[in-house]
Amino acid sequence: MKIRIIAILYTLVIFITGLVLWNRIDRGTSYSIDMLDLNTRRDEIENKLHEGAQIDALEKEYGCEIIMVSDDNYQSVNNYFIKEGKSVFDYREDGVIAGKIAFSARTDEYSSMTGNAEIQLISLLVVIYIAGLILLLVIWYFYIRPFNKLSSFAASVSKGNLDDPLNMDKHNYFGAFTESFDRMREELKQSSEREAAANRSKQELVAELSHDIKTPVATIKATCEVMELKHKDPDVLEKVSVIKSKASSVEQLIDNMFRATLDDLDELKVTPREESSLIINDILGDLRFYGTVEQKGSVPECLIVVDRLRLEQVIDNIAGNSFKYAGTALEVDYKADKDNISVILSDRGPGVPEDELAMLTTKFFRGSDASGSGKDGSGLGLYLASRFMEKMGGGLELKNREGGGFTAEIIIPKV
Repeated sequence: MKIRIIAILYTLVIFITGLVLWNRIDRGTSYSIDMLDLNTRRDEIENKLHEGAQIDALEKEYGCEIIMVSDDNYQSVNNYFIKEGKSVFDYREDGVIAGKIAFSARTDEYSSMTGNAEIQLISLLVVIYIAGLILLLVIWYFYIRPFNKLSSFAASVSKGNLDDPLNMDKHNYFGAFTESFDRMREELKQSSEREAAANRSKQELVAELSHDIKTPVATIKATCEVMELKHKDPDVLEKVSVIKSKASSVEQLIDNMFRATLDDLDELKVTPREESSLIINDILGDLRFYGTVEQKGSVPECLIVVDRLRLEQVIDNIAGNSFKYAGTALEVDYKADKDNISVILSDRGPGVPEDELAMLTTKFFRGSDASGSGKDGSGLGLYLASRFMEKMGGGLELKNREGGGFTAEIIIPKV
């Protein structure tokens, strides 16, 4: 039950109790003892008169007035007692009324006592009410409030919110329990972070291996194509066909695995470091397995900031697309400025529709020419090439070549 409801019920109980006691005071039932007191006084006075006590002494002692029937002014004095509203009692001797004993009127006294009793009642109820509220406040502050915080904290943790600590007063009743709860949250958070890191590491490893394997598989397929052209021996051609077919199957499986992994992974790890620009010659030298490469210049010799493995993948992806879709020789040229060097790869194919150029580096996008060619592809090569170059601080610019063909400019930052 909430503390507010308890406080409301407590207030109602105090209020109802106050009304009941107030009505009893108004009915005078609380003062019946006063009338008994007057009767007791009357009996004492009567006994003392029987014993011969003096009337004046008794009037002074008991604060009363006594008139005897034998007095000449008895009737007038008795009428005075009644007129003034005094409490009048009979004084009897041998069962016969011998006089009157009158006490001062009790109406005002009772009214005063009633007023005092009402004030005392209100004061008592206020004290009890305040004390009860203070007790409820103490119970709420030291017990209910910490428990509500624990309940809210548990609900928050169950929803996966492991970042917000459980802040509690050091000396609260649930201190040890609170500390254990927060340690549990920290352990859950650390466990969740370790699990997320492990999953990401696995994803990166799978994606990296998947993509890295694509390059040697593509080389195997290219070599098979060259062997098919150079060799006429049926036995050799049969074996080459089997190798090429299996390489295509492996490439498709790797492509599917890489695509699924990349859906959950924003990017692959890129680690740029200082390298000599001459490594570009080594990378370009491996392109002979794809097709003809025509060098139009030489690599500007300098230090560059690059991840060699990723740069090799960038060049392989661009060259592979050119050989696959253009089917012409690949021209390689270079240019340099004070901040960057550029490797420019161009083919003499039909190029790409102008309205599709901006989409070439979009994940899973394949141009209309590529989609309609019947050749396999995932639409990830240029997307990854662009992402890799951005991570290395460079860039990738794609455009159609004047006079026909397609050009990719790989911008590599200098040290």
